[in-house]
Amino acid sequence: MNTLASPVVWRAPRWALALLLACLGMLGPFSIDTYLPAFTGIAGSLGATPVQMQQTLSAYLFGFALMNLFHGSLSDSLGRRPVVLWGVAVFTLASAGCALSQHIGWLVFFRAVQGMAAGAGIVVSRAVIRDLFAPADAQRVMSQVTIYFGIAPAVAPMAGGFLFVHIGWHAIFWLLTALGALLWVANYRLLPETLPAGGRQPFEVRSLLHGYWQLGTDRRFLMLVLASGIPFNGMFLYVLSAPVFLGEHLGLPPARFFWFFLLTISGIMSGAWLSGRLAGRVPPRRQIGWGFAIMAVVSVINVALNLAFTARVAWAMLPIAVFSFGWALMVPVVTLLALDRVPERRGMASSLQACVGSLANGLVAGVLAPLVMHSTAALAVASLVMMGVGLFAWRWVAPRLGLV
Repeated sequence: MNTLASPVVWRAPRWALALLLACLGMLGPFSIDTYLPAFTGIAGSLGATPVQMQQTLSAYLFGFALMNLFHGSLSDSLGRRPVVLWGVAVFTLASAGCALSQHIGWLVFFRAVQGMAAGAGIVVSRAVIRDLFAPADAQRVMSQVTIYFGIAPAVAPMAGGFLFVHIGWHAIFWLLTALGALLWVANYRLLPETLPAGGRQPFEVRSLLHGYWQLGTDRRFLMLVLASGIPFNGMFLYVLSAPVFLGEHLGLPPARFFWFFLLTISGIMSGAWLSGRLAGRVPPRRQIGWGFAIMAVVSVINVALNLAFTARVAWAMLPIAVFSFGWALMVPVVTLLALDRVPERRGMASSLQACVGSLANGLVAGVLAPLVMHSTAALAVASLVMMGVGLFAWRWVAPRLGLV
């Protein structure tokens, strides 16, 4: 569907569609960042060990990754709207389950279900954007979504910390339950179906397997996925390590964690804003190159500073904010390049893209973060390595796509 057709399906302003889709995408990070300030409180209440608490995060991320394989494919066959509505409904029920959990095992279980459902929004929203808009306009909308999306990680830890201190950790998950219910109503009333019946793929095992095989063996698609997803973990590593990085290394109390999230999200939002402004004006390869150049330079500086000095609040959070700016500048462009590898299966492409990114997030949360979070130098080196993986992938795929 081209841009000329989009007003037929969506008659409201473009920013309103971006806001609705961003709210869908916010469920994932909001569900993570709201309860991070309450980690120690939840552990004490349920008698859980730090390892068990880490499992509540890993279970969510791996559940997110697992179902991401199917959300987009289902939307290619059944339509975008039903998948979104069912995903939000299950997320809402799982959030209530988390709030009612009296044992760490139940909390881990319901967090996994939360993760499995939360991915529907972010996966399908990308396909909706590309259904409606041509590349340059799609980049602008994707950038607007990223700007709105960036609000969640900034607000979430503050909301979670406030609820934890004044009411208790159960209130955090009741908040997620209420937000899920409101979002379901909003999408039921407003979200259009953007995939016409004639454009849907048959819901057959053989057809699905063929599509997965086609994408899974497309090295250019996989390299684009790595280029967009792995560098994100160079920033996400610090979010996952926030209780140790901010609390132990920088000596900040939980009530002041918001400064870190505020700086980081400001970087994301400003990078996404600039990405939208550059859409159609700057060649994709140049914009992506600028993003990687910013991330590479600031990553090297971050390693040097942390090797030479003891981390201080005055400077330790700034490199992460600049890194996030570079990532947000390039990621809308790389995401659209990945989706356009298979125009007839954009939902599946979005699924695999989100799945690979989520698997990487899960490995970082469950394996890498616990290994490096107790050293600021190790955190900086790990961030640099993940940026390097993304840069290598982009340098490999760019000439093969003719983007040189």
